Amino acid sequence: MEQDLSLATTHLSGIASAPANLSSEDMLDRKCATINSDGRLRVAYAPFDHISLKARLVIVGITPGRTQAVNAIKAARLGLARGCSLPQTLAEAKLTGSFSGPLRANLIAMLDAIGVAGYLGLQSTEEVFSPSSADVHFTSALRYPVFVDGKNYNGAPNMFQTPLLREMVDTYLAEEARILRHALWLPLGPRPDAALQYLASRGVLDQKQILSGLPHPSGANAERVAVFLGRKAPEEASRQTKPIQLLEAFERLSMQISDLQGGKA
Repeated sequence: MEQDLSLATTHLSGIASAPANLSSEDMLDRKCATINSDGRLRVAYAPFDHISLKARLVIVGITPGRTQAVNAIKAARLGLARGCSLPQTLAEAKLTGSFSGPLRANLIAMLDAIGVAGYLGLQSTEEVFSPSSADVHFTSALRYPVFVDGKNYNGAPNMFQTPLLREMVDTYLAEEARILRHALWLPLGPRPDAALQYLASRGVLDQKQILSGLPHPSGANAERVAVFLGRKAPEEASRQTKPIQLLEAFERLSMQISDLQGGKA
């Protein structure tokens, strides 16, 4: 299945022809950058189209924020100015959204702990984050940045009760799911998880490929990550972390990876 890049072709042409003195942030806010809108909601174009076609692990956030979007536009402008091809420009722009720092370290530790490295035939999932790797694909439940009254979308209004947003899941995320149907899909948070469950209920994704329940790897979530990894005893954790649920998630995900590994044998 080939990816539809018609939207990228149209908007990158506009990015390439924009005046040099027009900032990337202003480009994001231009009317011509609007993909769709409905009342308080606005979906803007930023170059997050690239799909790593050989990816074996897909990491799903909720939607790119303004900072990510502006950085991706900047990267695309630089790529186009150097004469890069459309696919190369999109790939370079997408790299600006890669995880780094403590977030990446927490994510690697948790994936390794539940057996993902072994499933992928690696010593550590750290290898999928190397610049030369094509094993990981970063995406969002809502591929392009969504703004509510000009602010980053944070889950409200509900994406499945909002036709404009549900259509994005049905169109863009579903496209990626069909292309990468054999990959492991890791949702970061309940809303990306809901989007993947939605696609699974429609037969677009295999439920067995979705790794639900992993704590968000952000530094602000350090205690939940520590409990999940066994670095902190559940009785020492605050009630808000819901330690029993985390331990149950660890066991369930470990078993899920083990079953998938068995299915490959």
